[in-house]
Amino acid sequence: MTAIRILPEILSNQIAAGEVVERPASVVKELLENAIDAQSNRIRVEIEQGGRSLIRVSDSGAGMDQDNALLSIERYATSKIRHAEDLHAISSLGFRGEALPSIAAVSRFRMVTRSRQADAATEIIVDGGKIKAVNQTGAPAGTLISVSQLFFNTPARRKFLKTVNTEMGHISETVACIALSRPDIGFQLLHNKKPVRDWPKTAEPAERVADVLGSEFSSLLYPLAYNDTRARISGWVADPSATRSSTARIYVFVNGRFIRDRGIIYALCEGFRGRLMKGRFPVAVVFLEVPAEEVDVNVHPAKQEVRFLNQKDVVGAVRRAVENAWQRPQPRPSARMEKKDLPWEQTSLFEPKATYQPDSQASESIPAPCFEPQTRVQDRTSLKSPAETASEAAPVVQQSGFFADTAIIGQFRNTYIVCERPDELLLVDQHAAHERILYEQLAAAGENQAKPPAQRLLMPETVELTYRQAPIIEQLLADFNAMGFEIEPFGDRTFVVQAVPEMLGGEGIGRLVADMAEAAETTGAVPELSRLKDKCIIVMACHGAIRANQRLAPEQMAALLKDLDACQNPFHCPHGRPTVIRWPVSYLEKRFHRIV
Repeated sequence: MTAIRILPEILSNQIAAGEVVERPASVVKELLENAIDAQSNRIRVEIEQGGRSLIRVSDSGAGMDQDNALLSIERYATSKIRHAEDLHAISSLGFRGEALPSIAAVSRFRMVTRSRQADAATEIIVDGGKIKAVNQTGAPAGTLISVSQLFFNTPARRKFLKTVNTEMGHISETVACIALSRPDIGFQLLHNKKPVRDWPKTAEPAERVADVLGSEFSSLLYPLAYNDTRARISGWVADPSATRSSTARIYVFVNGRFIRDRGIIYALCEGFRGRLMKGRFPVAVVFLEVPAEEVDVNVHPAKQEVRFLNQKDVVGAVRRAVENAWQRPQPRPSARMEKKDLPWEQTSLFEPKATYQPDSQASESIPAPCFEPQTRVQDRTSLKSPAETASEAAPVVQQSGFFADTAIIGQFRNTYIVCERPDELLLVDQHAAHERILYEQLAAAGENQAKPPAQRLLMPETVELTYRQAPIIEQLLADFNAMGFEIEPFGDRTFVVQAVPEMLGGEGIGRLVADMAEAAETTGAVPELSRLKDKCIIVMACHGAIRANQRLAPEQMAALLKDLDACQNPFHCPHGRPTVIRWPVSYLEKRFHRIV
């Protein structure tokens, strides 16, 4: 039997570091939280090679004297709590006493710190968990921590690091997230000695939110303000027109701490009930304040999971806060946004678009859709059969194929095409059907390199992406151009869209590109590029497809069904939803008790 023994301290520290230090962004997060706890009003973050070579965080906080500096790199040494009871009312961001020793155990670590009362600063150098030197030096008040060659002594962990751009993307998101919660602190981020972002401190939290989320949100934010006996909620939710395909732009803070909580996200979506399409998620920044003794932050070393003593009450408060936001006046546009940028001045993505043009031959004979009330295909007093009426209103298309051989009866709720075949009744979802058509056309264009006709935008649109999304989209520019887009880098994280595939029309292009970027981000670019491209094509098809509640002429419905016949999988949209529901005559006759 193998003997049990106590692990050496350095090895146990390296094991513990695996829970706290997942990647370079984890180091940045821990150091930023310590700087905030030290009452800094200015924090500078310098990164080299995505954090592989160097992470340096300097602050203007309280600093430490030599004794406290040496204690800070010991495990479970902390100034945040003293008694067991303190764990039940934690008000600081850090408290476990694990961050600095864990970081020092897997890097070449240097700390220079000076309290405001001290004449000299203390320099401590640690190499893989071993203290190499302790010196006095000159430095301003505050703390500077340098972390070089992260995971140099744990190569198994180092090989799991992603590309420089990916790791830098995680770091940028981490800094941006923390900057959202503290507009009273100035944050500066540099990569390879080049400025990336600079957020000066501000007395207007809304300015910081708009600066972090992007200027396009500055006129789309609704304030949150709610109080009850259990929680106080503030923050902002963006207009429902600015939804996203993932929860990546939902930022939730509990007592100043960024968290991930499914219950809170569910409550947010419930507050948007009736305003979100299925599969869409809001953009929101939510600050939740609850009594410290009613939230447990000591759930995981990463400190992003919490437990609420009164989960149901907290979730209900968030939902009511969002519901109340819609009762307030619509936010006014900022001076930075021109009238053309205002979503309420544009045609909504969910309103009828221009005429459906499936191909160049059919487009000339298809009139523009009429949005006036439609004369009923069959009047209530008419004694004609549906088949007779259909033959007069919309003749059968003389083409072979499952859908093309149907007789079109009409349109139900301007959303579903009602058709009949000799032995069954069909209901076709026009949006799902057109999604399938566009998806296969775009996919074929990408495979065959047959660039479809492009439509140049009268006013090119700029799109600002996140740091993680921008490098992914850069890798896909050639593929997008092959599909009829003209997208070019426009500096930093911004791209300009000059042209789009003609079949998509020219509406909502900025939102389309943002959705494609989010789809790419959630899929992952380098290992599965083909899957990423496919996901982007699905987003494009969804945006370009005709919508529900859009009136179609009989010729348009016939052309849509003809194109659907040409698809490899005409019975499902790219998301997997059915394009058609079928009722055999025998089923209908049984329901009407014509047959037993």
